[in-house]
Amino acid sequence: MFKGSMVAIITPFTPDGRVDEEKYRQLIEFQIENGTDVIVPCGTTGESATLDYEEHDRVIQICIEQVNKRVPVIAGTGSNSTTEAIELSLHAKKMGADAVLLVSPYYNKPSQEGLYQHYKKIAESVPLPQILYNVPGRTGMNMEAKTTIRLAEFSNIVAIKEASGNITQSGEILAAAGDKIDVLSGDDFLTLPLMAVGAKGVISVTANIMPKEVKAMVTAIQEGRWDDARGMHLKMLDIHNAMFIESNPVPVKTAASLMGKCGATVRLPLVDMQPHTLETLKSVMKGYGLI
Repeated sequence: MFKGSMVAIITPFTPDGRVDEEKYRQLIEFQIENGTDVIVPCGTTGESATLDYEEHDRVIQICIEQVNKRVPVIAGTGSNSTTEAIELSLHAKKMGADAVLLVSPYYNKPSQEGLYQHYKKIAESVPLPQILYNVPGRTGMNMEAKTTIRLAEFSNIVAIKEASGNITQSGEILAAAGDKIDVLSGDDFLTLPLMAVGAKGVISVTANIMPKEVKAMVTAIQEGRWDDARGMHLKMLDIHNAMFIESNPVPVKTAASLMGKCGATVRLPLVDMQPHTLETLKSVMKGYGLI
């Protein structure tokens, strides 16, 4: 249902910490102009964890308004409270989102049965396409392939964003339920290998600053131009890795700032990049001609 190059878009802030609506709209236009297939607001990269409820809804609303149906919008509405996730998802539906992205409950560390019941309840409560989001590095636990395979039986659970770093796990999902649920890469540096085993695309961090290049690689894979895709994949590894030299989204937001796209302001407990990692980031970006 959703495929290609999808961006987990950053949420720009003004120097005093408010959502910068003007810059945000410009970032959305930058993505569409460069071929990005889907915009994903309020994910991890969009600093959803430090947006209050009003801001969260507003960021999604701005995205839907600015996109104006030119590409799908997948709204991040996950929570470690099932009830809260349902409320956020229903509101996103009311605003016109095409789907929702649901991060696994963080901090609670539910069992695999708890994960199943969480997503089952949302699927039964929200009549909208849903994308599961497995990111153990953020949530503290892994959603196992067998749990995803069970959840694939729900018709409105259409995909999983796999950021476990485990290609075998993604392969197991595709082998058992690939006709019922799509896999999307949640790690830029694993997009090519995951698409090689059947993933449909990537929800990308790097696309915030290199949308044309990420789109080009995904297109090459889709068209079976594997030598071209492999070359682009290897060429982009350094910038993919640079996006995680500190906690996401600090490096990518700093990179966007260095390119003049928006401010670098992040909200506590995130802080500005440390001097040594900032210099590393600048060096990598210069290598790609980004600054």
